[in-house]
Amino acid sequence: MELTLTDANFEQEVLKSEQPVLVDFWAEWCGPCKMVSPAVSQLAEELKQHMKVGKLNVDENPKTTQAYQILSIPSLKVYKGGKVIGEMVGAAPKPVIEKTIKGILGI
Repeated sequence: MELTLTDANFEQEVLKSEQPVLVDFWAEWCGPCKMVSPAVSQLAEELKQHMKVGKLNVDENPKTTQAYQILSIPSLKVYKGGKVIGEMVGAAPKPVIEKTIKGILGI
């Protein structure tokens, strides 16, 4: 299950997390974001022993969006130890997202 991330909880849930975190930067009006969302939800369940997954609405959380220079969505970023260790921008099918995430995490 994905966490709902906000400017208020981003530091605690993502940057200070003990395990890697996949963050899906999205917006309600974004068609490609809606295409990626089911794959992100499935990966949250399938890879829960390896990482946490959160979704951050860029329209509702401008501070975090600006801090990480999110210019295009959907944007998927993997954080570990408070740093971005990998990312994907744009819509992709689940197998591509899964392969990329597993490669970043080394699983």
